Amino acid sequence: MSDIMNVLMIALGAVAGALSRFYITEWTKAKFGTKFPYATFAINLTGCLAIGFFFTISKGITGYPAELDLLIRIGFLGSYTTFSTYGFDTLTLLRSKQIVATVFYWLGSVIFGLGAVVLGAAIAKFI
Repeated sequence: MSDIMNVLMIALGAVAGALSRFYITEWTKAKFGTKFPYATFAINLTGCLAIGFFFTISKGITGYPAELDLLIRIGFLGSYTTFSTYGFDTLTLLRSKQIVATVFYWLGSVIFGLGAVVLGAAIAKFI
């Protein structure tokens, strides 16, 4: 597959993922309010479900088109939620029996990610 086709598949999936995230977020806010991040919670869980499903399907089907992987896993789910990739990467490390790396990635992403948000907010307030 050509580089331009790779880019096109990723871009098409990304547009669909971003729009899905937007419309699910708007619907969820209207239906349930904003006291809890229901939309992000639902998007993260459905994204994790989808990435597990599609990765397993892609490995189980001979001749599974690479374009479909780029469209769904990289484009759509990459735009829909990066949390699904976090879950997938954690599982990949765990399956490779890299326990220390798995725990560091799993906890470090949450701890350092939250720290980065706090630091970013502090920098913005400072400026």
